[in-house]
Amino acid sequence: MTLKCKAESNQSLSQVVVASMMRHAGDTGVQSHVQTFEAYLRTQSWPAGFVNPFSSRSPLLVPLFGARRGIRLFSRPAAVWWYRHWHAHFLMGALKHYLSTFAGPAVVYAQCPVSADVALRVRTIQPVVMAAHFNVSQADEWAGKGELTEGGALFRSIRSFEDRVLVKLDGIVYVSAFSKAILQQRIRALAAVPSVVIPNPVRIGSAAPREPIADLITVGSLEPRKNHAYLLEILSEAAKRGYRYSLSVVGDGPERGRLKAKSRQLGLADRVRFFGYRTDARALMSGHRLYCHTSRMESFGIVLVEAMAEGLPVLAPAVGGVPEVIGPGFHGEFWPLDDPSAAADILVRLMEDPARQAAMANAVRAHAVRHFSLEVIGGRLADFLAAAEVRG
Repeated sequence: MTLKCKAESNQSLSQVVVASMMRHAGDTGVQSHVQTFEAYLRTQSWPAGFVNPFSSRSPLLVPLFGARRGIRLFSRPAAVWWYRHWHAHFLMGALKHYLSTFAGPAVVYAQCPVSADVALRVRTIQPVVMAAHFNVSQADEWAGKGELTEGGALFRSIRSFEDRVLVKLDGIVYVSAFSKAILQQRIRALAAVPSVVIPNPVRIGSAAPREPIADLITVGSLEPRKNHAYLLEILSEAAKRGYRYSLSVVGDGPERGRLKAKSRQLGLADRVRFFGYRTDARALMSGHRLYCHTSRMESFGIVLVEAMAEGLPVLAPAVGGVPEVIGPGFHGEFWPLDDPSAAADILVRLMEDPARQAAMANAVRAHAVRHFSLEVIGGRLADFLAAAEVRG
């Protein structure tokens, strides 16, 4: 569906109120999704609002949020509970105030189960639709970050919370068929909730040539589930064969110190550059030859599509929704997560074949334009939200 879908549709979309636990800007796929969709709404002159806990402007917000760091020193699960409880508390006040400030229809577009629960509690007549960005459950994501024990009390509590909340929604946007299948398998009653599978939209890059920065790039938070240490092992295996590729690591997180130490241990310190969090991560991509991804699980993997939109072939594991994003042999290759030597073979073959790289670069950009561009995806998402308003 292209930009003309608004004119062709019988449905009109009133205000979209995005409810999120996160700040508006950042390096997560959720934040990219929100900002890109907001850009589409602006092209259509549809009003949109964004509400998060920081919208409350309460003087208690900073000290209460800051206390989490001290709590985490004694108990990581307690810190997770603290985060969820107080973010929900301040979001509830901010969203309730926002919805009371205007008259007329709107749809609340929640970005996680906690923000969806808040919206369901404070709405009046507004339908609530949630985007299912998370992998399996938010409990699993916290466990993947090392903050919760899988199967522990809070882990089970979060899953139970999701079981209760998600079935009350007026609609769910799944970012991949994988995401829909795994969530509906977990919560059988979700089959009755109106839903749609719509991949994350991206803006397409300019395709203008950039100065080379490095051979490879990876973008994402530096946390255990993203598995960056394994990528360093792949580079080490390639180096043993005489192929010393350079890597840009864009993102920050608790693993940064360990990853720097590992790069030194593997003799890669001069080939791996840690950029930290960058607001211009997309702009950095085009100065590289390949995008590399080693995350253990992805419900979709928006950063893969962002790389493709910049003309970068992708090397990634065939996990979660990733096979719905890239076609091996055309847009990049799949590589294993349990054999750095075999993964290095795949890396070297592609890096040492410039003609194949060039063909893939053209193919990935065309694929991103055709299937994931803002113009294509934005209209589909807006139509689903408009349908929720009609149903409501």
